[in-house]
Amino acid sequence: MPKPKLLEYRTCAAAFQGALDALDVIGTWSWDAASDRIQADLFVALLFNVDPEEAEAGLPLDAFIAGIHPEDRDRVQAHVRRGGRDGGLYVIEYRVCSADGVTRWVLGRGRFQHDYRGRPISGRGIIVDITDVRMGETSAGAVELAELQEAEPPLERAADHAMAAHRAICELDDPVHKARVDALLLDVGRKLAEQERRRRRSQMN
Repeated sequence: MPKPKLLEYRTCAAAFQGALDALDVIGTWSWDAASDRIQADLFVALLFNVDPEEAEAGLPLDAFIAGIHPEDRDRVQAHVRRGGRDGGLYVIEYRVCSADGVTRWVLGRGRFQHDYRGRPISGRGIIVDITDVRMGETSAGAVELAELQEAEPPLERAADHAMAAHRAICELDDPVHKARVDALLLDVGRKLAEQERRRRRSQMN
């Protein structure tokens, strides 16, 4: 069965919402320095308003940057560049202009790997839809999460291992194990979103 085209999601709100409901609230991406392209799943493609098939094959970073809300774009670019230069974990939240024309809030979490000379060679991460967390809050002045300390909490380590397992099992082309690791990654993503929700509640009190 052929995959739906991006135009269908842009012109049919029900199709877009149906896709989000089926995919839940988390997507994954990976970056390869040699080709300088990002591969992303359907969920990320829809959030950043890029063609799903092209995203799966790999697109330049600029294609995804274009999907970020103009008011957040420079801040996110600077944060990603810093992560690519310095390595390690980064966490940031910002707005995207999704394929259905709706502005949504996402939490991006990623990590870049470097070679022995300190040059970035790859990156991977997850995107969590936290729009519901932002409901009723002002959109002015997007909040950038503080970078996590070197000694990462257990949930952050779990997210790293879940992403690594997801990437490895996808290479095995084993649908049973892929379904299991997808479920694990989804659960970790939900916990990350809930962690952010609790953090915001504590700030409001």
